[in-house]
Amino acid sequence: MSQPSLSHPSDSRSYKIPRRSFIGSATALAVGTFAMPAVVRASVLAQELNVAVVGVNGMGWSDLSSVGSHKKVKFVGFCDIDSNRFDQADKGFPGVPHFTDYREMLSKLGSSVDAVIVSTPDHMHAPAAMMAMEMGKHLYCQKPLTHTVWEARQMRLLAERKNLTTQMGNQIHSAKEYRLGVRLIHDGAIGKIKEVHSWVGVQGRQYCNRTDRPAAADVPANVNWDLWLGAAQERPFAPDVYHPFKWRDWQDFGSGALGDFGCHILDPVFGAVKLTAPTSIIAQNDGTTNEVWPGPETITYTFPGTEHTAGNELRVIWRDGGLKPPRELAQLPDGVELPNAGSLFIGEGGTMVLPHVGMPALYPKDKFATRTQPEVQGTNHWHDWVDAVIEGKKTSDGFEVAGPLTETVQLGNIAARMPGRILQWSAKELKFSNEPNANAMLTKTYRKGFEVKAVN
Repeated sequence: MSQPSLSHPSDSRSYKIPRRSFIGSATALAVGTFAMPAVVRASVLAQELNVAVVGVNGMGWSDLSSVGSHKKVKFVGFCDIDSNRFDQADKGFPGVPHFTDYREMLSKLGSSVDAVIVSTPDHMHAPAAMMAMEMGKHLYCQKPLTHTVWEARQMRLLAERKNLTTQMGNQIHSAKEYRLGVRLIHDGAIGKIKEVHSWVGVQGRQYCNRTDRPAAADVPANVNWDLWLGAAQERPFAPDVYHPFKWRDWQDFGSGALGDFGCHILDPVFGAVKLTAPTSIIAQNDGTTNEVWPGPETITYTFPGTEHTAGNELRVIWRDGGLKPPRELAQLPDGVELPNAGSLFIGEGGTMVLPHVGMPALYPKDKFATRTQPEVQGTNHWHDWVDAVIEGKKTSDGFEVAGPLTETVQLGNIAARMPGRILQWSAKELKFSNEPNANAMLTKTYRKGFEVKAVN
């Protein structure tokens, strides 16, 4: 299946969406549901934005409370599969109707919803988000954008086709630290980039600390296990290994350390060097099973060169589980160590260390001692999305940016399951040219009722 090539537009991109696309055109599916006419919704959108939320605790609470602090946001529906996890949302925003099934919520609320937040485990991002976007809803979705490479492509294409305002939940994208790092590379502070190293301290078995499935147990009355599984294949419930947080370690539900942090830490790498899609990927790790992600790993991506690179290709090396690049590559002074997470840009004229949630630093220190840093301001990632929806604009972290970034992250996770093999990737064709077994991992089999359809 041939697909358009990927691109990574500039952060400054901002253009108008036709007014008619503000409101979803889908009709409410539930019998007796009141659907506010689109013309009425459009007329009041300047006063309020009606938002429904899928996943309201944990990162869901962080997202909804941050979006809800915008004075023009009104919540019209909260959905969670765990009836015990509405307490924070109800306290912060009382009186919002509860739902257990996102499909019921979106169908019942229909055109009274303008926008949707999806903050579920990774495996349910695409099913919920694609349904919302098919109904014409603007979307904010947690990182990684999707659970598979194929899903990331479909999310980008559908957002484009529906002309929706979208945003991925890698909030550090909007922070001044990351924006300054991108600006310094664009300004040529360390010259053309020769190589990039990125890393994080956590690993794929960080939370569940096991490699096989646990024994079955009774499902608590407050949990709808069938809906929690959603698109994933059936398996018995077990306490303290899946819900509510340790799902990240399991291949059927989460995306490991790379999925957890890659869309954060690699975001300024993509933005600074203007990366598109890798042409090859190879992983090294200590082995894994078909159930959980590997422990410490190194994943080497090769990208085509850009205007900001020193050659026709650029290597980006990802490490996790406590692995870091050799500190001498950074030209650090005595007594200074690399941060626990971040990126190292190696340029022709120096290096830049960009910590995860920290200000960038240029080395060798004496060379840049008198350099004045440009003034770069951070913004509110959640409010940026709300404002863009209301104003009919795109965000700087919409799915046209987040989709290719997520594809790259999940390509690394495919390589992690085939360590030692160089995977040759064609983004345009959406396939590996040399490993048929790897192509099978680009997508997955969905349980009935939670399918994700291809976007033509």
